[in-house]
Amino acid sequence: MFGDAKVKIDKDLLEKIKKYAAIAGYSSPEEFIQHALEKEILNLEEAGSEEEIKKKLRGLGYIS
Repeated sequence: MFGDAKVKIDKDLLEKIKKYAAIAGYSSPEEFIQHALEKEILNLEEAGSEEEIKKKLRGLGYIS
């Protein structure tokens, strides 16, 4: 899934990922996760400066 890297995902979230990956026509949950992460990274890159990115991540609750 992530090469040599391993990522822990909450069981309930993983079930949702599997469900919506299938509904959306992804070939696998891994493909769905990769696409979602790529979209979010693109959004962050378009946000501009590091401070703007931190502000957005705080707003999303990812950092405090």
